Amino acid sequence: MPEPILQISGLDAFYGDFQALYGLDMALLPGEVVSVIGANGAGKTTLMRSVSGLIANRDDAIRWKGRAIGALRADQIAALGISLVPEGRLLFPSLSVEENLMIGGQLGRKGPWSLEAIYRLFPILHERRKMPSMALSGGQQQMVAIGRALMSNPELIMLDEISLGLAPVVIKAIYEALPGIVGEGLSALIVEQDIAKALSVSSRVYCLQEGRVSLEGRSADVSRDDISNAYFGV
Repeated sequence: MPEPILQISGLDAFYGDFQALYGLDMALLPGEVVSVIGANGAGKTTLMRSVSGLIANRDDAIRWKGRAIGALRADQIAALGISLVPEGRLLFPSLSVEENLMIGGQLGRKGPWSLEAIYRLFPILHERRKMPSMALSGGQQQMVAIGRALMSNPELIMLDEISLGLAPVVIKAIYEALPGIVGEGLSALIVEQDIAKALSVSSRVYCLQEGRVSLEGRSADVSRDDISNAYFGV
């Protein structure tokens, strides 16, 4: 059994006096795709923000390849090879599609992802590379956000609600591209509201309920009843 590339141990997270996560334990193996599900407000995005350094934590609550990183800044986390596709995409509205993508490559990490590779993955972005990013459809903006994250050549990509608010045909196209992304050897942590979709692309799943892990298991093994109980704390 390989050592986890990402190890989360007793993770608490706060927004001021409000506690959003309570003693979370989680692990991700090299090359593994893990999904995180749960109702709104369960703590899924807070988990992503904690791992990416947007919420500071106890140093040893999060370990990357055995190194304690819980107290590092977001730019330091990114330099280690962890990249986040945030909920809502958060593109730079004053920049073109290509300029948004190039920002993702500023770290200069070596790897398979370049502008040419992103354009092969999402050909529509090449066609529209000179357009303002906010002139694109929601699905195309999501492709830019994914491409920007990949341009840093991460070892772990975290995708937060990548299908939220998108048309089914667009969601299908993005998920069809996922094997080409993780096929490059990446590990992936996916937050997804569509439970069936989350289970179909991941090897393991965690369910969060009120800031705690309420279910952990192999995606192929968890039942609908298991998930229902984990969602609502039954």
